[in-house]
Amino acid sequence: MLMSNTKRPAKLHYMANGFRVLSTGDHVLCAVSGAAIALDDLRYWDVAEQHPFATAELASEAMAPR
Repeated sequence: MLMSNTKRPAKLHYMANGFRVLSTGDHVLCAVSGAAIALDDLRYWDVAEQHPFATAELASEAMAPR
């Protein structure tokens, strides 16, 4: 039986210049907004905290020094 990756979140390992798929899926959830981000559209993440972000603005806000 083939498993569909549609509507299933992926588990990723985020690295400085890309990410590695640990568990297949078609999206990840933004750490700030909770919005689904298609893997093809994923551009922003925090390597240290291993969190994805939907937009550059959300990533900047989340990673700003406190």
